[in-house]
Amino acid sequence: MMVRRISSGSLLLAALCLSGGFVHAEPAETATLKSNAARTIAFVHPLPRMKADDVSVGDGNSGTFAVPGVATTGDGRLATFVWNLRKIVQNQRRKVFVDGRALTCSINWIRDHIHQSKGFRHWEHDLTSFLGFILDTQRDDGQFYEMLLPLDRTAHWKNSSPNCRRLYEDDFISLVRFEIEADIEYLMVEGSTRVWRATGNDAWLKAALPRLEKGIDYLTGAPKRWDAAHGLVKRGYTIDTWDFTFRPDPDTGADLRRIIPGYTPMGIMHGDNTGVCAAMKSLAAVNRRFGDVDKAVRWERRAEELRGNLMKHLWNGTFFRHQLPTDGFAARDGIEARRLSLSNAYALNRGVLSLAERRSVIGEYMRRRSTTEAFAEWFTIDPPYDPTFGENGKFPKEEYVNGTISPFAAGELAKGAFESGYEEYGWDIIARLQKLVEENGGALGFLYHPRNRAPQGRGPSGWGAAAILDAIDEGLAGIRDVDVLYRKIAFSPRWPVTPYNEVRYITGYEVSSVYVDCRYVRTDRGFRYNLRSPAREIQAHLLMPRAATPRLLLVDGIVTSFSLAVVGESRYVDVAVSPSNGVVDFEVLY
Repeated sequence: MMVRRISSGSLLLAALCLSGGFVHAEPAETATLKSNAARTIAFVHPLPRMKADDVSVGDGNSGTFAVPGVATTGDGRLATFVWNLRKIVQNQRRKVFVDGRALTCSINWIRDHIHQSKGFRHWEHDLTSFLGFILDTQRDDGQFYEMLLPLDRTAHWKNSSPNCRRLYEDDFISLVRFEIEADIEYLMVEGSTRVWRATGNDAWLKAALPRLEKGIDYLTGAPKRWDAAHGLVKRGYTIDTWDFTFRPDPDTGADLRRIIPGYTPMGIMHGDNTGVCAAMKSLAAVNRRFGDVDKAVRWERRAEELRGNLMKHLWNGTFFRHQLPTDGFAARDGIEARRLSLSNAYALNRGVLSLAERRSVIGEYMRRRSTTEAFAEWFTIDPPYDPTFGENGKFPKEEYVNGTISPFAAGELAKGAFESGYEEYGWDIIARLQKLVEENGGALGFLYHPRNRAPQGRGPSGWGAAAILDAIDEGLAGIRDVDVLYRKIAFSPRWPVTPYNEVRYITGYEVSSVYVDCRYVRTDRGFRYNLRSPAREIQAHLLMPRAATPRLLLVDGIVTSFSLAVVGESRYVDVAVSPSNGVVDFEVLY
């Protein structure tokens, strides 16, 4: 988001006067690169390669180059990190056979599947079967189910209301929804629109659209989902988006009772509402795309009203408070208003907060990093519930989601930082995650103990890996599909904050055979991007190094006017282009 734009006219005239005086010698290898012809800044190293300037940066089989994939000079650490993240997500792939259908799942919970689709959308070839099954089994009132589990995993389906489960006895599978959760309906909008971008299948999304809309109507209308007094979605009083409350069933004493009878504590959690607001905005955009402007306007108005209620009741002036008790229940303790939970990181990337509000949230994470005893600030929740969230010692602090460190929060925080003028902080998070994965032999924990860094299980590590991949893909590499099949790209690369002087980054959708190939080089006189893509429109937003001032922009070797945008303390060169042959070349001279 731009907070200030200035005219580049005077800069352009000065640069034109000076542009004839450059003297620049290139290494001999550049003579073999056709992409350097008629360009001022030259690429030095074709990538990927085994060595660059006698430094090992890859292997002979290009073993870490895939989609998405990166090759760099200086070292091969980032390439290996991205490759390990891919493997972690790929290892979560499952097949489920139910009711005569074969489903491809990235863990057979639709929540986990959709969160991990931030990664596997790039390489998976079956993106619709699991989503299609959940769409087809939607209840008449609009509620979606969320998980497919073996029938002998009885703790899940037996601890749900009869109308929140279906049993497929021939397949020995249960289809279940935990009532206390309020995120599935908005996640279905997120997952379905993500699949649509990757496939470009308008017909599939048009068929899904009425069901997606019905799901959001259910969340914002059903009495057990909607708090009319506050105009916000409610849930069982959980830790952020999790699936258990602190209060046991008075009949059985079970801590993990997940239904909503009168004794279940209820609350309004900000993450459900930022998610629903984002879903409403997506539904508006889709309806507008398909020509229903009136419906688009209605969804936009609903989103704005929901956002107003959210900011009124849950924004504490700096970030979103955790839970707001409702239905006559009291707060778990007296510090909910200053308890920072993981959905604050998700809120950064849902199009709900202004730039100033995003920077406020990020600033709170940075402040807590300087004061916490934890090894990182990527909290599930901070402070944790002390000494425990559940009864009888269940979920003590610093275990499971009660005050641990989460890579998925880190990925969302990094992505938000890249897009909010905290680019160095975004890269710092990526670098720390990279070191964490290296220390664990290429593995990534689902959660980590905050002080001894011990990995904790009880969840899919692919959830965090996909969030980090997404932060690298759309945040660091800055390649965001704003249409379908990368026909329109928001191009906002942040490579100047990394130690790498030369990079090649590739992303795309293998299911559609659509790819984006970006090459970057930085010298003491400027930087250059060469972008190959299907894009018909590119909104370029090119981060300047901190100490540099842009004097000249050349697009395909032609001097081009530009705008200078300021985001926080960061400066960007902005220009819109319409490539005619799939290739565009940007050179920014200091």
